[in-house]
Amino acid sequence: MMDSGRSAFCWKQWMKMQIKSIMPNLIQKTSNFFKEETVFSISFILAIISCFFVKPSTDYFYYINWDTIILLFIIMFFVEILKNLAVFERVVRKLLTKITNTRQLASVLIFACFLSSIFITNDVSLIIFVPFTILALKKVGRIDLSIITVSLQTIAANVGCMLLPIGAPHNIVMYTVSGIPFTSFFLLLLPYIIVSVVFLLISSLFIPKDNIDLPKMNKITFNGENFLKRILLGIDYFLLLTFIALFILIGNLENIPIFYSLFTQWISGNEVAWGIIASQVISNVPAAILLSGFSSNYSAIIVGINIGGFGTLIASMANLISYKILVREYGEFKIRYLKRFTVLNVILLIILVGVYILI
Repeated sequence: MMDSGRSAFCWKQWMKMQIKSIMPNLIQKTSNFFKEETVFSISFILAIISCFFVKPSTDYFYYINWDTIILLFIIMFFVEILKNLAVFERVVRKLLTKITNTRQLASVLIFACFLSSIFITNDVSLIIFVPFTILALKKVGRIDLSIITVSLQTIAANVGCMLLPIGAPHNIVMYTVSGIPFTSFFLLLLPYIIVSVVFLLISSLFIPKDNIDLPKMNKITFNGENFLKRILLGIDYFLLLTFIALFILIGNLENIPIFYSLFTQWISGNEVAWGIIASQVISNVPAAILLSGFSSNYSAIIVGINIGGFGTLIASMANLISYKILVREYGEFKIRYLKRFTVLNVILLIILVGVYILI
């Protein structure tokens, strides 16, 4: 009896020790995951909470806009192909051979984000070109210009993604939900694109025009080994899961009478204003799914969430990407970058709101 009691005690002690050793590691991993996938984590938690108010059923499957999910997956697949082939980076490297001063260098890097985001989304454009920018500026000894350059690159990516409905996740949502033709989508946002490009051109004039001699960069080599595997592993599956969680959340909210009535009352007739406000707080992707669930004035929502992508760091997920890349490399730039980025974005946001009022 004593042996069995001693064994039970030892087992309990061993279990306590294991829990004590595992828990800190588990908490740290959970914290890191939440930081890396904040939008997904919050969307997932809210979707789970909403399930307590609307009993889970097969209706959940129909909440999800599968056209959006499939289209987004296909776009991400082809984007990964272009990324692995380094198509845009090769073009920019050729342009850099003709660079003679810092303003030209920064302008090429800024508008590389603008042009590439049209085809490979704003997020991927920044993932490719912000590290490339840091490398290029480091090579010419002008890393001090990375704050203004990356700030304008981020704006450029958010502007370029407006040109086609496939340029950003929030526009992919609205394109599939609304059924608005490509041409109409483009014309709807064209005034804001033109004004934003002018803003970028004027802002780039404030970059110093110092002479530089850009040294040669390492040649890009294509590695064909495990090409398909790299593409499949490069796809942002958590973004797809974020969309699914948000569709379930909005679907459940639509089935809770008090919420449906409240949101419909607030949003109806104020889609642009709510698109801008919601984007500043939850970013424009969740804002697109939220607003499209309670209003069918899709044109106004499209304008609101695209203008709303400018402003705070949270307004667009692309904003967070460039911030994280720069701060990871140069932590001392954190506050200065936030100040410069916010000032430029708020000015452009105010200008675009003015354009909307005039139109």
